Amino acid sequence: MAKKKYYVVWKGRKPGVYNSWAACEQQVKGYRGASFRSFPTKDEAEQAYSQTHREDVNSLSNEVYIEESISVDAGSHGNPGFVEYKGVCTKTGEILFSHPGFKMGTNNMGEFLAIVHALAFCKKGNSEKPIYTDSGTAINWVKKKKANSSLKRTPETEEIWNTVERAEKWLKENEWKNPILKWNTKDWGEIKADYGRK
Repeated sequence: MAKKKYYVVWKGRKPGVYNSWAACEQQVKGYRGASFRSFPTKDEAEQAYSQTHREDVNSLSNEVYIEESISVDAGSHGNPGFVEYKGVCTKTGEILFSHPGFKMGTNNMGEFLAIVHALAFCKKGNSEKPIYTDSGTAINWVKKKKANSSLKRTPETEEIWNTVERAEKWLKENEWKNPILKWNTKDWGEIKADYGRK
């Protein structure tokens, strides 16, 4: 009788730990850029998954982006200026959510709000999908749960600042498991949520 194995899926339809090859195969068969491995014990598999799920999923996705994910981007007219943002299904380009815009803000603030909106969207839908952004600044702000913008607070910028403060509050009051990944524009082209204004 073959010894039982446990399988970790880092990149597949639904990343996680599986207790049979059949269950693992459903997640990786035909999935472009799938990443998985077998382990002799469940403990080893779970440890490997928890250690690498957040830290290494970015390096695992360097060659090919994860299609089952959400891509976010902000579009602006001037910086500071009018700012809008949206989130799309990376695989299909379908718009999942969008904000009609703030009359005055910065691109980084829009990118930050887009990530937080994506996290809240995923939490509501009980999804752990990765979230892609092309803004390293916004990723850092989300990690710190604080938008470190130098934009002055004026009657014109009050709307975006109020929304940023609500986003910071949400980050402090909620937990999430979604990896927030940097989009590799050099190798993959513009992010799927791009507004095409460059």
